Amino acid sequence: MSPLDDDAWDAWSPHELFQRIGGAIHPWYITGGWALDVWRGKQMREHEDLEFAVIRNDVNYFRTILHELDFFAVKNGILEYLPPSADLPSDVWQLWGADMRQRCWRVDMMIEPGTPDVWIYKRDQTIQMARSDAVRISKTGIPYLSPINVILFKAKYCREKDQKDFYTSWSKFSHKEQKQLLAWLNQLHPGHEWIVNLESTDRFGVT
Repeated sequence: MSPLDDDAWDAWSPHELFQRIGGAIHPWYITGGWALDVWRGKQMREHEDLEFAVIRNDVNYFRTILHELDFFAVKNGILEYLPPSADLPSDVWQLWGADMRQRCWRVDMMIEPGTPDVWIYKRDQTIQMARSDAVRISKTGIPYLSPINVILFKAKYCREKDQKDFYTSWSKFSHKEQKQLLAWLNQLHPGHEWIVNLESTDRFGVT
């Protein structure tokens, strides 16, 4: 099966995904820019896709629930069809879900190396925390990645949308959250431009 065009996105909203997998018995959560909007309780910008994350061992479980979609492995910018009977290759960390009847992509499934109890940052697995601290639940029941964890992912590329997400979010973090994000950035991205903002609040003890 050939993949759709890369830009053929008509992504579900977090609510539409929740309607399909909200009753799952294994962990999952909204991540990326949509996670920040779920945290805020309102949509702040347009989103071209919908990213959600699952633990590697649970990928087949979620593929089964989302049986209306055909999944394609994403690796090095190449999309390759992954049949329902095929297991996820160990070197693949991302799947795009295609609605072939409507000819559009619906979800971007991100693969996480954690456990049911521990969240692990896949780009540096020394960064770990209790899943109960990394994943929050919205008032409507949607699980989403903690905002500082989302911003940590966004720090690597600093695209225009990442800049907007940081500057509309960081001042709303608690002092403890700002200190944690600052420590992560100093560890993984020394000299990052966002450090100045976080150091200013850390210096004056803003809560």
